Amino acid sequence: MCGIVGYVGKQQAVPIILEGLKRLEYRGYDSAGVCVQAGRKLTVVKKAGRVDNLAKEVARHHLTGTTGIGHTRWATHGGVTDANAHPHLSSEGLPRL
Repeated sequence: MCGIVGYVGKQQAVPIILEGLKRLEYRGYDSAGVCVQAGRKLTVVKKAGRVDNLAKEVARHHLTGTTGIGHTRWATHGGVTDANAHPHLSSEGLPRL
């Protein structure tokens, strides 16, 4: 089963979204990802495995922004890989849910 969490506000979104994803892990997961908006730019970071794996990857990207979403995935098809983690990207490289 998947879980989605979002944040819009004045605080940095990433810590709030990662905490929400950690609370959703009980629903099952095999990967997780975030999409954060900073100005007009959307940045997606996703990782196979636990939310802690995602948190380590996010730290390497130094994301900022006060709006974003997070998504945990429990695979029903496709392998458990970083590429198959959500949120997915369109063929133009834009985030898609």
